[in-house]
Amino acid sequence: MSTSIDDNLAAQGQVPKHVAIIMDGNNRWAKKRFMPGVAGHKAGVDAVRAVVETSAREGVEVLTLFAFSSENWRRPAKEVSALMQLFVAALQREVKKLHKNNIRLVVMGDLSGFNEQIQTLVRDAEALTHNNSAMTLVIAANYGGQWDITQAVRRIATAVQAGELAVEDINEQSFHRYTWLSEFPAPDLMIRTGGEQRISNFMLWQTAYSEFYFSDALWPDFKQQEYKKALAAFAERTRRFGRTDDQLKEDQGD
Repeated sequence: MSTSIDDNLAAQGQVPKHVAIIMDGNNRWAKKRFMPGVAGHKAGVDAVRAVVETSAREGVEVLTLFAFSSENWRRPAKEVSALMQLFVAALQREVKKLHKNNIRLVVMGDLSGFNEQIQTLVRDAEALTHNNSAMTLVIAANYGGQWDITQAVRRIATAVQAGELAVEDINEQSFHRYTWLSEFPAPDLMIRTGGEQRISNFMLWQTAYSEFYFSDALWPDFKQQEYKKALAAFAERTRRFGRTDDQLKEDQGD
């Protein structure tokens, strides 16, 4: 097993607690090799394993991967079917490995869009790994950031209607509690592979203050070294959260 990017980075708070990744480029990877698109998705599974292993080793607490968006249903039926088969296979093969390594699995999204087999596998996987504490792996499936915000608004409206929440108590903090992943810190680092520079309706609320890193590497090629480049770039960033450099220095006691 290779050594950490820097043994002191985690201690200094330079390793992001939460990393979110838009895994882009599977189809283009396959096309460059004159292979069907599903071959790219299968190759992408190896990149998922590499990123999960590296995250756990480097001290990342939460890793969120955008696996299937609510808009991906628009893709060709054959590709969607292949993706569903891959999802089933991954849930059947990989969950035991996650559990063995004390990693919790959470699936974020509208599960009602999936067939009963997938819904059952997801519920079983989440139950099996619920008490694991080494790291949390979040798979965003049938998820969209606008959907997430809309669901939060509905929950808030229901709470107000039931007298559980006063309108004047609705603010950024209380709104956040009704969104997905409210129990976890917001992403410190958002990565997108494949050379595109957009967030494609992913975690719109949660990434308000995330650092963004765009990689030209197609997802199947985004293995340990490419991921470490992103983590190293994050370590060089200064996160101000609206403050000035002088205020940061004062807070740090300089």
